[in-house]
Amino acid sequence: MKNRLRRHLTGLLLAGCVLVLSGCGGQRMMMGTGGTAGTYYAFGGVLAQYMKNYTDYSVTAVSTAASKANIQSIGDGDYQMGFTQSDVMSYAWEGSKSFEADGPSRDFRVLGALYAETVQVITMKDDIKSIEDLRGRSVSIGAPGSGVYFNAVDVLEAAGITLDDIKPQYQSFDDSKEALKDGQIDAAFIVAGAPTSAITELATTNGVNLIPIDGELRDRIMESCPYYAPMQIPADTYPGQPKELETITIKATLIVDADLDDDVVYQLTAAIFDHADEIAQENAKGAELSIENATSGLTVPFHAGAARYYAEHGVTVQTDETDEEGGSDE
Repeated sequence: MKNRLRRHLTGLLLAGCVLVLSGCGGQRMMMGTGGTAGTYYAFGGVLAQYMKNYTDYSVTAVSTAASKANIQSIGDGDYQMGFTQSDVMSYAWEGSKSFEADGPSRDFRVLGALYAETVQVITMKDDIKSIEDLRGRSVSIGAPGSGVYFNAVDVLEAAGITLDDIKPQYQSFDDSKEALKDGQIDAAFIVAGAPTSAITELATTNGVNLIPIDGELRDRIMESCPYYAPMQIPADTYPGQPKELETITIKATLIVDADLDDDVVYQLTAAIFDHADEIAQENAKGAELSIENATSGLTVPFHAGAARYYAEHGVTVQTDETDEEGGSDE
C-alpha cells in the first residue's frame, strides 16, 4: 500500500510537470536497464536518446541488476520504465518463481517487446556437446533468482537434470567469461540478444562451442513453459561458428509504470517505433524492432497509451488497467 501511494503521488507530480512543462524544465524519467556489459544497458541508452529527441521528456538509462530489480524499482516509484525478460515479467504478474516469496507485482504495464533474448549455453570443452553432457560439470547458471537462473533451471529440468546433478556456479556474464577462460567452470548459460559481446570476445580470443537446445528437449521446454519460442542463431554469428544453432528464446521487453499518463506512454512508444530504422543504424538490436514483434507472444497487459499507438497501426493488444484480480491495487 505504501509503494502504491508513493507511486500515485509521483504520478501526480509528473502529470503536473507535463501541464506546466516550461516551468518544470521538462519531465525527467528513469529507465532501468542491466549490467554495463549487457545488451540492455547499451540498447537502453539508445532508446533513451530517441525518447529525449522526439518527446518532451528527458529519459535517463541507468545500469541495474536487470529484470526483477527493474520491476521492483517501478513498484517502488524509483523508475518509470525498465527492461525485463518476458518470462520474468510473467513471474511477477503471477507471483511465481522469482516472485513467489514476495507475491505478485503488478505495478507495471507493457510498452512493447523489443528483441529476442536467446538462451545460449557455451563451453570450451570439446567433450560437452549436449545439455545431457552437463551432468557432473561446473556450470554457471546466473545469479540466484535471476532470469538466467530460471532459464537454466527450465532447460536442465526438461533434460532430467537437477542442480544436484551439476556443480552450479552463480555468476554474471563477465564473470562466466573469465571463469571459462581460466578453466574454473565447464559451461555457462548466457541469456541475451545474439551476438552477445561476452561470447564474441571469448570466441575471438579463445574459441567457444555453443550447445544446441533442440528436438524433443526443446519440445518439452516449450510445452511446460509457453513463454519460450524456437530460435536459430545464424551461422557465423560468432567467430568459429560455421553452422546455424537451434535453441530457444524469450523477449526483451520494455515496461512502464502503470500510473503513467496515457499520452506520455503513447509518445514514448512512438519515439521508438516511428524511428526503428534510425535506431537500427545505432544498435544491431534495432533491426528487430517492429509492431508485430512488439505486440506478440506476451502474457501481461499493455499500457493503454501504447495500445493506442498500436491500434493506430492496425494491431489490437490486451489492456487491463482495472486489473480484475486486484493485484495492482493491493
